[in-house]
Amino acid sequence: MISHQAKSALDFIITGALKSALVSSPEDRCEVTVIEDTKEITEKKVVLLTVSSYVFRVMTMLYFTLNKDTKAHFAAINRSDAQGMSESDFLDVICECGNIFCGALNRELANHFPHLGMSTPNVLDRDCMDYLTELDAGYTQHFKISINDNLTMHASLCVCDFADIDFTVDMTQTEESNGELELF
Repeated sequence: MISHQAKSALDFIITGALKSALVSSPEDRCEVTVIEDTKEITEKKVVLLTVSSYVFRVMTMLYFTLNKDTKAHFAAINRSDAQGMSESDFLDVICECGNIFCGALNRELANHFPHLGMSTPNVLDRDCMDYLTELDAGYTQHFKISINDNLTMHASLCVCDFADIDFTVDMTQTEESNGELELF
């Protein structure tokens, strides 16, 4: 069972991680809200990452469609030209943003749970996410991400619990930078 305070803590961590991982500059506005209706999630692909321990598996999903606006935004994050960005370059950048997002979750959970492991990003078709219910997760939450009022994306959190999960985080903490994206 996942306690109510653990669910609130996970939502808080995910919201902060999304806000810091998906902006291209400190001036960007990023709003993250919980959504109930998954029909809002219309992106075609998803970056899937997991954080696992002996007592849980947390899956984070960042949905995207490779289009002009999304490509321009992730080119700005990478500080590169959207025109010169290949599909492979785009996937590298969005996967690295997924790593930053999931890494923030991993760091926070490491304060409460020993022996965590984090996966490498996997890019899947969005249709795969229709089977999340088959995992019999103890907690699933979906988020809408609005960046500068011109780009909307979605993310999901799915927690499979193998034991009781209960922890809290300081929800008065301010957002901190998780570092800049740097590809080699």
